[in-house]
Amino acid sequence: MNTLNSKILRIAWPAVVANISVPLLGLVDAALLGHLSDPSHLAGVAIGTAALSFFYWGFSFLRMGTTGEVARTLGAGNLQDALDSLCRSGVVAGVIALFLLVFAHPLAQLGVLLMNPEETSGLLAQRYMEIRFLSAPAVLTTYVIVGWFIGSQNTRWPLVVLLTTNLLNIVLDAHFILDRGMASEGAALATVIAEYVGLAVAILGLGGEKLRLLAQRLGSNIRGANPYLRLLKANAEIMVRTLALLFAFAFFTAAGERLGTTVVAANAVMIQLLLFASFALDGFAYAAEGLAGQALGARRLQDFYEVTRQCGLWVGGSGFLISMIILFGYSSLFPLLSDISSVREVFDAQRVWLILLPLVAAPSYLLDGIFIGAGATRPMMICMLVSVLLVFLPCWFLTQDWGNHGLWLSFTVFNAMRGLTMGLAFWRISYQNRWIPSSL
Repeated sequence: MNTLNSKILRIAWPAVVANISVPLLGLVDAALLGHLSDPSHLAGVAIGTAALSFFYWGFSFLRMGTTGEVARTLGAGNLQDALDSLCRSGVVAGVIALFLLVFAHPLAQLGVLLMNPEETSGLLAQRYMEIRFLSAPAVLTTYVIVGWFIGSQNTRWPLVVLLTTNLLNIVLDAHFILDRGMASEGAALATVIAEYVGLAVAILGLGGEKLRLLAQRLGSNIRGANPYLRLLKANAEIMVRTLALLFAFAFFTAAGERLGTTVVAANAVMIQLLLFASFALDGFAYAAEGLAGQALGARRLQDFYEVTRQCGLWVGGSGFLISMIILFGYSSLFPLLSDISSVREVFDAQRVWLILLPLVAAPSYLLDGIFIGAGATRPMMICMLVSVLLVFLPCWFLTQDWGNHGLWLSFTVFNAMRGLTMGLAFWRISYQNRWIPSSL
């Protein structure tokens, strides 16, 4: 195996294992709640999670922006600038977390209002969100630290962080849901506790020397607004892109809600399976972020193209493998997730979309990683807005008579368009030779 493929695997395999643990947690939540007699708890968590994603993953630019900036500055050999970027992103994360804590109740009400669920599911979703907002400082600060790790091509500590967080969450889920009978509130409380433990592990991973350097630089990084204005401006496009993506997922959940509690509950489980595939593919996208960013930081354009090609092969092969696992493992996997017959019927009717989606979506995950590493955030934003507003929503509108099949078809076409538009953007930037700005 050549050196580049060795680097890709060294970065990717811990990220793949870590990322798989994220939807695995969702699947455990779905399995535990899916075996309760009332599907409203599962629907409430699905709605609450979708709405909460706007308030957490909407700020995932704290991770992605840190990754790209750290990768490029380390590639240019400037450790101090990389540490300054980590410090400033951490301060921004703290300010945003304080806002979320103070306004948790009205934000939860707003999230549920936008989703427009049935009354019972809506009340459960609101309480779930209010509890989950308690972990805002832990979640957003961990985003920043994980961004540092990935940008420096260290994915083993993110693996330790996520495995610790999610394994503890699973144990606490079983305790609060099964032993204490707390249902959806128990799922939320388990997550909050686990996320603070995960933050402690992430800080430990930075090590004493880096923490000392960060403490020394904190005072100078807090003073002055200009660096923070530049940081927010640079990451605004990532934020808009992420919010558009989250809107697509939230709209998917809300549209399923209109088809009934059973459909939204079944779709919630299937979305968790889709996230299982997407987070696995993201492991190789993380490798692309770090390697592409460092190649461009060092002004090695041919290395950048080779990273794109090799990571593309890994992502494509992984997408095919995941589709085959879903195809041939369906009869064994899905019965474990729910024993509610009406939910199982929805599984059976929609499984073809889960088989197709890992293959269809693979190019978009690869190109997300390349564009983040390169700092090419504007094309990412434009491609996402086009895919959501001009493809996903019109397609859903035209296929409403097809019920849940129309919803899943629209979601599949949306993912295909993400890859197509970003592929065209990649070709255009390459043709115009604009991957390395003259100011870099």
